[in-house]
Amino acid sequence: METNGHYFDEEPISTQLEGAVQLSLPDFSATFVTASNVFSWKKLDTGTKFLLLNVPKPEAPPKNVLDLGCGYGPIAAVMEHRFPGAKVWGIDVNRRAIELAKRNTRSEETVICAPDEVPEDIAFDLIWSNPPIRIGKENLKMVLTRWLGRLHLSGVAYLVINKNLGADSIQKWLENESWETSRLKSLKGYRLLEVKHHV
Repeated sequence: METNGHYFDEEPISTQLEGAVQLSLPDFSATFVTASNVFSWKKLDTGTKFLLLNVPKPEAPPKNVLDLGCGYGPIAAVMEHRFPGAKVWGIDVNRRAIELAKRNTRSEETVICAPDEVPEDIAFDLIWSNPPIRIGKENLKMVLTRWLGRLHLSGVAYLVINKNLGADSIQKWLENESWETSRLKSLKGYRLLEVKHHV
């Protein structure tokens, strides 16, 4: 059964259908509560799992980490597990996603909220994201500009984007915007991009 609406709607108005999605990684496994009108609510997105399997271990333990566009929270949950000393932030515009991510994360140090609720003085050591491509390229550029701008000078972001949804053009745009951007890995059309400040 399909429902009307989009995962990037702030307040989904369709009937909420609940589901469950399993995640199994070498170092972490969990079952997440999901719901309709939240991104990839019936099955874990291939790009998200690709990111979680291939994202490099940071050189130093991070203090503040961000799941940008958290959905129901699988990336934030893995961040909690891998960085127990860090404060994990998960942000989304979709209120239904926010409530689900709160249910699917465990640490008292984790904050799941709307983007405007993140204090302006917070800078991030690490950002992981399967960004909301379907909001449109120009809107996506605004989102990336805003949150990449919150990286510490030594911070790094990892983005997973499908080639068919504009990964290569986004990489070129980031480079033109003076971000040091490299493609770490590709699989089945997905690109894992590493984004840093130019030193």
